[in-house]
Amino acid sequence: MNTDLEHSICPVTEQERADRAAAGGGEPTLAFTGRVPYDAYVHADTLHTLQQTLSDDPGEMSFLVISQVMELYFGLVRHELREGQRLIREDDVWGALPPLRRAALHLEGLNAGWRGLRWMTPTDFNRFRDKLGEGSGFQSAMYRHLEFLLGLKTASLVRPFRRQPDVHAELTGALRAPSLWDDAIALLARKGHDIPADLLGRDHSQEHQPHSAVEGAWVEVYTDTGPDNHLRMLGEALTDVAERFGDWRYQHLMSVRRAMGAKAGSGGSNGIHWLQRSMAREVFPELWSARTYM
Repeated sequence: MNTDLEHSICPVTEQERADRAAAGGGEPTLAFTGRVPYDAYVHADTLHTLQQTLSDDPGEMSFLVISQVMELYFGLVRHELREGQRLIREDDVWGALPPLRRAALHLEGLNAGWRGLRWMTPTDFNRFRDKLGEGSGFQSAMYRHLEFLLGLKTASLVRPFRRQPDVHAELTGALRAPSLWDDAIALLARKGHDIPADLLGRDHSQEHQPHSAVEGAWVEVYTDTGPDNHLRMLGEALTDVAERFGDWRYQHLMSVRRAMGAKAGSGGSNGIHWLQRSMAREVFPELWSARTYM
């Protein structure tokens, strides 16, 4: 908790709020002894200094702000998924459901960001694209954290951050750590499902490969349709996360196609062809394949 923030915002009770509203005749408070409390908490004054465009084109502001908002959502979704992962490790399946469900809702908010870029034709993008140099969303460290947490592991994608030691170390740790899916599989084993030991003890820096035992475990989980089957609820919460993350990847692809067609990407990739290959990697694959046998 931020102690400086605690000192700048004075907590109030429900009764104190009611008393202030009555004393002011229902009008909002306009006088404060220090910094406006909202700004002290949200840091809006700082946020609105972070939009530093590189061109005079007014459309660049949309591109930059939406990119920054997406970065914040990446961090928020990671925060929720890590909390869900922590609770899964503690066998608190019921407790893991709210953060996972929040993550799915935050992914909906993230996905809505693409709507703000539908105006961008290739002509619009070309007015400021060259100014971006080699800058590309591919280089987002927080997005890479999110991919690793969801089980999409590629060791080489840590390499761009080797000259940023703190970022590189954190990403390397995320690469080597069990993903959320790894922990869900370990949970299935602890709940009595037949998961091979070599799958549980594998190198987590390598991407998980779909396994029939995991698929079979989820088929068993879903056969119990009772209201107390928390594992089934977990499966559905994870499915929502995977589906909405897939929506984001698809909308990213379509946004790129809309703004630049099949041109080479700014970061050195071959643009939409790279994104199409990336989309072929499934999040939580056995949750999808198991449905064929339910």
